[in-house]
Amino acid sequence: MSFLSSLFKKKVVIEDHMKYLVVGLGNIGAEYDRTRHNIGFDVLDLLANNKGTSFEQGKYVFYTKVKVKGKTAVLIKPTTYMNLSGRAVKFWMEKENIPLANVLVVTDDINLPLSKLRLRGKGSHGGHNGLRNIEELLGTREYSRLRFGAMGDFPKGRQVEFVLGKWEEKEEVEVEIMTIKAIECIESFVFRGLSQTMTEFNK
Repeated sequence: MSFLSSLFKKKVVIEDHMKYLVVGLGNIGAEYDRTRHNIGFDVLDLLANNKGTSFEQGKYVFYTKVKVKGKTAVLIKPTTYMNLSGRAVKFWMEKENIPLANVLVVTDDINLPLSKLRLRGKGSHGGHNGLRNIEELLGTREYSRLRFGAMGDFPKGRQVEFVLGKWEEKEEVEVEIMTIKAIECIESFVFRGLSQTMTEFNK
């Protein structure tokens, strides 16, 4: 291998490691807009809007790319519906040559109060079908996920109805505040890394 080709290969590797995949979980279709289960979509929509870009159709997803302090974040919203989210994640990791350490999944969590975000570098799916499918297709639990609190009161056995329900009017202001914080957390993950971001945002 010549010096120039070796240098080019090294440059490509370095550039790849500057690239991140941010996955917002949700379901496509107007009936799912502004529901608790679609908060991953809503967070990425606001982030893209703040960056002056919009999503376009790609394989298994709507996608766009944004810059965060010189690093590229590929934002994807799977169009596979929640239960097959892993198909989109795996395809786009391979397509963009993004390592597992640079993947962040944004999802709702009914075990956390609305005022909380929780960032983890690994963990169980906790019964969340989107996370379950990602774990199955990637063959690991060791990928970063940002959980957005969506706790509320619902009768036993009515969890699906609850997460597919829309935020209550009294929750809207808090949802907006936490959506902004979630964007700050995503940007911190991209330019500062998992550990420092966990320290700051898991308080």
